[in-house]
Amino acid sequence: MVFRAANRFACVFVATILAAACDAPKPALSVDDYRCDSVPRPGNASLPLSTASDDWYQVYESANSVYSIVEPYQIQETISHLIVGDDRALLFDTGVGLLPLKPVVERITNLPITVLNSHTHYDHVGGNWEFSSVLTIDSDYTRANMAGFDTQRIGDDFIPEAFCKGVPEGSDISSFYTKPWKAERFVKDGEIIDLGGRRLKILHVPGHTPDAVALLDSDNRLLFTGDSWYDASLWLFVRETNLDDYETSISRLADLEGDVDFIFGAHNEARLDAGKLGALQGALLKLRSGDYTGETDAYGRLAFEIDDIRILTSQPALDGKQGDISLGGSGLDRWPY
Repeated sequence: MVFRAANRFACVFVATILAAACDAPKPALSVDDYRCDSVPRPGNASLPLSTASDDWYQVYESANSVYSIVEPYQIQETISHLIVGDDRALLFDTGVGLLPLKPVVERITNLPITVLNSHTHYDHVGGNWEFSSVLTIDSDYTRANMAGFDTQRIGDDFIPEAFCKGVPEGSDISSFYTKPWKAERFVKDGEIIDLGGRRLKILHVPGHTPDAVALLDSDNRLLFTGDSWYDASLWLFVRETNLDDYETSISRLADLEGDVDFIFGAHNEARLDAGKLGALQGALLKLRSGDYTGETDAYGRLAFEIDDIRILTSQPALDGKQGDISLGGSGLDRWPY
């Protein structure tokens, strides 16, 4: 069954299916009225809205000293999470980078900021260049992505139709690109980041990308999953995705689910109740069994809905293939269908 048009990038799927039906050229990514009307997402609207918010960034107080910084008016609906300790704060992702993020963070806290990326797709590293302390996994894939992404690779996400409230004043989306950035140092699986009164454990969870990480805040029973899990259609179709690794990583995260109350993904809803990672485990097994048939969109991607889990993947990924990770990946780079 195809996923329903009520979640992340549903508008993209609808647009591409309609284009295929009309034998039209593949369209740029677009946003329909339904999706824009769904902003703010119900789960976000139920959270306290911080005074650090502005016309572009909506900041929600999503847990004890956790601030979820949502970019709700652009097609990705990216979420960066600021986790504040006694001595310093950790910023988990930096968004698409269209407007400066650092001033928003400075309205929340005056503590030193360390950035850690959940992975290095364009919509999670856009503001990295604004910060001097950036941590990341060391991989050829990550190093390639540090160069930034030019307009040609990400331009489909920066057309007028990709914005719910219009293009922000003063933004030139026709030539938008993400800026290069550097890592202060590289981190490893199991490493602890001590913020002072708050300790975060880094979990390397490759699959969505080779450099994907999650964060476990055991004392506060919180799990930050990036793009490995969010409650919408899961993007598992790009060349750098490895479904074998993804299954292993989801199994690891599912084993932790009984020890957490809330999960924080990187798109749409800032905070989710724990309890669906086990269902995702089962859906992945069924997906890989070959017993389910996906619906092909105009980009050659395969859309599945299995046990209320929506997955957007590709035949090469299902066949166990992975592209050359040394080339990096913007998150929009697809297999050459």
